[in-house]
Amino acid sequence: MAGKVSNYFREIRDELQNKVSWPTWNELMESTWIVLVATLIFSLVIWGLDSVLGLSTTQFYKLFK
Repeated sequence: MAGKVSNYFREIRDELQNKVSWPTWNELMESTWIVLVATLIFSLVIWGLDSVLGLSTTQFYKLFK
């Protein structure tokens, strides 16, 4: 049992060191900026939709007062 567990962790270390392709620093920074910009754009779109729908709902309910 202990041999299987140690072999499992040895294989994990081998895979992380030799089989995984890690991004370079420049690739990592570029990907980070893409994620940040996309997050900002999606946040603004959701905020805009929420504002428009909230305003339109308020105006709709004012019709029935």
